[in-house]
Amino acid sequence: MSAGSSKEPMNEQVIANMYSSMHSEVNQIHSKITELEIEVSEHSLVLAAIKPLDQSRRCYRMIGGVLVERTIKEVLPAVDLNKQGLEEVINRLNEALERKKKEISEFELKYKIKMKRGGEALSKEEEAAEQKGTSQGVLVGPAGEQQT
Repeated sequence: MSAGSSKEPMNEQVIANMYSSMHSEVNQIHSKITELEIEVSEHSLVLAAIKPLDQSRRCYRMIGGVLVERTIKEVLPAVDLNKQGLEEVINRLNEALERKKKEISEFELKYKIKMKRGGEALSKEEEAAEQKGTSQGVLVGPAGEQQT
């Protein structure tokens, strides 16, 4: 029997590993979105800088690691097209991110995973202690009050 079989009950370690890898995927997607948003911002800055200039003016564009001399008239549509392509990729990644978040929440419901404030999953023992109210806490007064 394999660990991925739906009929076989999975142990807590396998579930925790799957849950961790799902969160890792979400983090990777999020970082890729951030990286691409920075590129879109850079493309926007370039477009804003060269649009008001004379269309026949020389400019240089990096293509595959080679600096190529072109005119603004030639470069402007290409940079705009690249920016639009990046925005489409960002939209697809955002959709994938939402699907993955939904998958994680379904996984949490299926395996009754609860999260601590620090972002760690609660073990069954910790969850039971939390429900019974046996965990010890510290009571702190309102901020700004000085005790003498």
